[in-house]
Amino acid sequence: MTRSLPGLPFRQMEATGPYRPGQPGVAGDDKDRPRLPAKGCQIMGQILAVGFLVMAQYHRRPRRQGGGRRQGVRPAAGIGHEDQFGQVRRRAYRSMMTEIHFHNDYVMKARMNSTPIIDASDIAGNLKKVRAEIRAAEAAAGRDAGSVALVAVSKIFPAIAAAAALAAGQRVFGENRVQEAEAKWPELKADFTDARLHLIGPLQRNKVKLALRLFDVIETVDRLKLARALAEGMEKTGARPDCFIQVNTGEEEQKAGVLPERAEAFVKTCREDFKLPVKGLMCIPPRWEEPALHFALLAEIAGRCGLQDLSMGMSADYQKAIALGATFVRLGTAVFGPRP
Repeated sequence: MTRSLPGLPFRQMEATGPYRPGQPGVAGDDKDRPRLPAKGCQIMGQILAVGFLVMAQYHRRPRRQGGGRRQGVRPAAGIGHEDQFGQVRRRAYRSMMTEIHFHNDYVMKARMNSTPIIDASDIAGNLKKVRAEIRAAEAAAGRDAGSVALVAVSKIFPAIAAAAALAAGQRVFGENRVQEAEAKWPELKADFTDARLHLIGPLQRNKVKLALRLFDVIETVDRLKLARALAEGMEKTGARPDCFIQVNTGEEEQKAGVLPERAEAFVKTCREDFKLPVKGLMCIPPRWEEPALHFALLAEIAGRCGLQDLSMGMSADYQKAIALGATFVRLGTAVFGPRP
């Protein structure tokens, strides 16, 4: 059952949250899209203001009159003044928070039920522009045309966005989460059998079997336990997607990846002990550092390991990555536009 704040039915609320995988939507088809008017923020402020006024009113101490007896509030049997005030404040606070949670719940439901507006011509135009820039970067670096592959990162965007890119000729895509890829890609790959899907986000061992079924390339092999799980899964399923070793070139504690000084030994272990089809290296440079330094380091490690493929460079820095030897660049916003 849906509850509504006064004057704010749910269907009038704005939808600006993340897209749901597989949810339909086309340009111009937004007549049923829920909307949140600017008045929603005013209502939130009014709820807070009323709540604080109520608490202030009941927190005010009564005046003392003759004999020191407090007037204005009659104590309930068995409890003192402060206990009674405390109960009133708590009731007012609970009532206020209930309305706040109600409002937040409406906002989240509106976001989850939003219909994304996808303009296929925009995606096709973005792809044309990016491909031209990649060709120019290859030429500037003295590399052969076509030596760099574009991985269109469709994470968060719905299946219709990926379908628009497929219709424009794009065939290599990247997804960050196994669950999202499962919801989005089986049907798309059934229609476009030559599409290739890269996993560019962290992989948990309990998702290995599903990942082997969905992905053609796994770019985030970063620890021995995962390498062992992949080897066992490949032996059981017969699937052998190409593997990239993720290197934590910035040595960031919060980021996955093998440390640079251990990368060569890890590559050797994955190849010789686990028989993984290791094809290259992947990195995500620290956000606030010059990415070229990290691209050069990854290329150096790849040279020592005898690996040819390098997955590095995103929308903001892929031209630098191409100059330093990238064979795959991972672009999301440059292709699909800003993420929600």
